[in-house]
Amino acid sequence: MSIHKNGEPRLPAWTIPFAYALGAVCLGQILPWLEEAYSIGRISGVSPSAAIAIYSATATGMITLTGIVFSLAFVMVQFSATAYSPRLVLWMSRDPLVSHAIGIFTATFLYAIGALAWVDRNGSGKVPFLNVWIMVALLLGSVGVFVGLIQSLSKLQINSVLAFTGDFARKNIDRMYPPLKPSCSSDFARELASLPVTQTVLYAGSPRAIQSLNTTALVDMAKRVDGTIEMLSSVGDTVAESTPLLRVYGSLKQLTQAEVMSAIRTGTQRTFEQDPKYSVQLLRDIAIRALSTGINDPTTAVQALDQIEDLLLRLGRRCLEIGEVRDESGCLRLIVAVPSWEDFLDLAFAEIRFFGANSVQVMRRLTALMSDLLESLPEPRRPALRRQQRRLETTIARSFPNLEDRLEASAEDREGLGQTRRRSSCTELTK
Repeated sequence: MSIHKNGEPRLPAWTIPFAYALGAVCLGQILPWLEEAYSIGRISGVSPSAAIAIYSATATGMITLTGIVFSLAFVMVQFSATAYSPRLVLWMSRDPLVSHAIGIFTATFLYAIGALAWVDRNGSGKVPFLNVWIMVALLLGSVGVFVGLIQSLSKLQINSVLAFTGDFARKNIDRMYPPLKPSCSSDFARELASLPVTQTVLYAGSPRAIQSLNTTALVDMAKRVDGTIEMLSSVGDTVAESTPLLRVYGSLKQLTQAEVMSAIRTGTQRTFEQDPKYSVQLLRDIAIRALSTGINDPTTAVQALDQIEDLLLRLGRRCLEIGEVRDESGCLRLIVAVPSWEDFLDLAFAEIRFFGANSVQVMRRLTALMSDLLESLPEPRRPALRRQQRRLETTIARSFPNLEDRLEASAEDREGLGQTRRRSSCTELTK
């Protein structure tokens, strides 16, 4: 099973700005003290009055700049999230550049304040040499980060948002799923049928989404109790009070709630880490939001389908039956519910087909997408695709009763309304 990842908890986002701030305060006090204690004797060349003016202007300007920049950034992120999907706000805000920008802006402000205390200290008439140059370095770094932050706002364009969402899924697909093989299957029902259920662990607490599973820890637990663990809640599920988490078969010992939860990471919302279907869902949400009457932007829906097609092509060439984990001796230790090929297809197409039923552009893009998948994917993936294709033909026939409109909506066109590749030959069009 390839979904194993020892998902160590990430450091909170505030730790990076805090580290910058702490470093600035320490440097602002320690370096001038060392310079004075060891009589380095270098002259900064800046008069006390000029240094006070520079440090004061820097401190005032940085705190003002920080407020303005991040107010604008958060407004733009919130606006884009409203246009695309509110679930994307957290992932955009987790860009490391945002944390580093807050950190260096804050560090520059704090360092300028600290440096003021050493200007003309005890009436010496001196300005510490190192403080001046570190102040210059922080200002140059702030300018560089500011330029990078402005450039990063281009990620809020629809093409960048779609690519950003799809990239997470592509990484997870490559990491989680092995290549498709003829023997790629999972059949553990017979083994479980011969084992008694010895324990069922329930969730206790407020509703939380399962973000990832530490499969190594779960397998170790199963080996320790000499049993088999079946996860009843999978990655992406939201668990509430008394929701069954897992079931243990044939064990000789009992698992505690605490050790079970130590192997299950939960949070307030789903993550991409072990959940490629979440990326497909976000792309689908962007598409159906674009198809709403308030926005009416089928081109965005077509662009979302471009990303969805790429993900389905990758998934269709991978072994998706990865929910079975065995130990070194071949004994079944862990069963995890994972989405099937049919699940991915329903997630990708059902609601887009429903909300885009009256859009010629969307129907044409879906027709071309189905045709391309049927031509590109191996035979084991085609029966489910043909079922989706028949549903699409039924939707087109129902939404476009006029024959000419039906023929137009059924044409294969990767742009939606661009270059027609060929007409569909399905018999339903002539009915």
